[in-house]
Amino acid sequence: MLVDSHCHLDFPEFEQDMDEVLARAAVAGVTTMMTICTFVTKFDQVHDIAKAHDNIYCTVGVHPHNAETEPVISVEDLTSKASNLKVIGFGETGLDYFYEHSPGEIQQSQFRTHIEAARIMDLPVIIHTRDAEEDTLRIIEEEYAKAPFKGLIHCFSASKEFAARVIELGLYISISGIVTFKSAQEIRDVIKVVPVERLLVETDAPYLSPIPKRGKRNEPAYTAFTAAKVAEVKEMDVTAFSEQSTENFFRLFSKAKRG
Repeated sequence: MLVDSHCHLDFPEFEQDMDEVLARAAVAGVTTMMTICTFVTKFDQVHDIAKAHDNIYCTVGVHPHNAETEPVISVEDLTSKASNLKVIGFGETGLDYFYEHSPGEIQQSQFRTHIEAARIMDLPVIIHTRDAEEDTLRIIEEEYAKAPFKGLIHCFSASKEFAARVIELGLYISISGIVTFKSAQEIRDVIKVVPVERLLVETDAPYLSPIPKRGKRNEPAYTAFTAAKVAEVKEMDVTAFSEQSTENFFRLFSKAKRG
């Protein structure tokens, strides 16, 4: 039993063969998926996918890439949409200074808005961070000092120090297919010291296909390859790790119901 805690099933890459994608996920033991909102203007499409499938949940939010071009989202907008049964978290939000598709100030403002909504609704916020570790941690710590909130660092690729601090604050860490790459030894070193009770796995599909599917479109079934690699790094039986990561998902995303 596995959960793909972060995929993008509304993206055009899945328009032609969604049924086959979900069937392969079931065969691979991926019994639950969370499809992530990146454009609030496309929330309805994301939500419709979740509503159509008992084992798919979704989020509401604006990706930092889109913070400038999307309408400015308010706490009220976010919490209203999160009242829907299949919406179990906020985001993905956060900071991305690698591509600079949106100004940093706008990204930071929208990041704080998502955190406030998460705090109000007692739902997790899904955090994206790339080339922005210092500012991401600063905002998390400042916001947490106001009042606690639930959260998840998705597609983790940061430092041991960053991991230790967010774990101390009660956040979780999600591992993508990057962990299987030869160049990802630093990530594997971090995973060794992160408590297994705080680890989730994801695909970020259609991106970041793990080895041995590198170069192909990623899909939820490939969560199994990432889980196997994390289990190897943690020196655990893969079934035991899969069960633990699934338990972690439902503990964090407590609004989701087990199938």
